Amino acid sequence: MQPITLKPQTKQQIASPQLPLAVYREVAAHLRQVDGVLANLILHPVKHQPGAKFDYYQSQVAALEISYSEEIAEKDKQQITEILDYYARRYRPWETV
Repeated sequence: MQPITLKPQTKQQIASPQLPLAVYREVAAHLRQVDGVLANLILHPVKHQPGAKFDYYQSQVAALEISYSEEIAEKDKQQITEILDYYARRYRPWETV
């Protein structure tokens, strides 16, 4: 597993297949604690399928959008990477969307 690298852009969308909504919310909350970082969940459009059973392992989140200033401190970039790596090791690797 390779650590995710932050691009020099101000917005990046990442996803982890089958990651539950609660874990996405936890990741976003941790990222928001880093100075200058915004983290928002991009939800899948609601699909109404009569008779469909809820599947805990089908994520309701399409992506996690991370926004940060181009002037963000290197230590803050490192902290973002450490947070994302922790969850990648615990659940599944992140994919850039």
